[in-house]
Amino acid sequence: QVQLVESGGGLVQAGGSLRLSCAASGRAFSGYTMGWFRQAPGKEREFVAALRLSSGITYYADSVKGRFAISRDNAKNTVYLQMNSLKPENTAVYYCAANPVWRSDYAKYYAYAYWGQGTQVTVSS
Repeated sequence: QVQLVESGGGLVQAGGSLRLSCAASGRAFSGYTMGWFRQAPGKEREFVAALRLSSGITYYADSVKGRFAISRDNAKNTVYLQMNSLKPENTAVYYCAANPVWRSDYAKYYAYAYWGQGTQVTVSS
């Protein structure tokens, strides 16, 4: 139906940058709410950023404001997460998520119907 594939993770030093990609297929992408979440070992899945595709409005967790940016490339059906000034505590598996309709609870994992498999981000100190 809808498949999401994350890429772009890897190992980076503290203070460095990575750009994650989420490529969508199987259904028209426009109009969806897209989200990025992360999960570190022993922790619950945590909201990072969201994008309402129809309007371009973005939302961020307080912990990443000013450092991370969510964006889209409609021609490629791809959503990105640019991560700057990375910190060791940002180490986690990062997941792309999508929901066909807007949800005011976009920061909750259960608001999303579709998920990718995740991509590992490791920030060394």
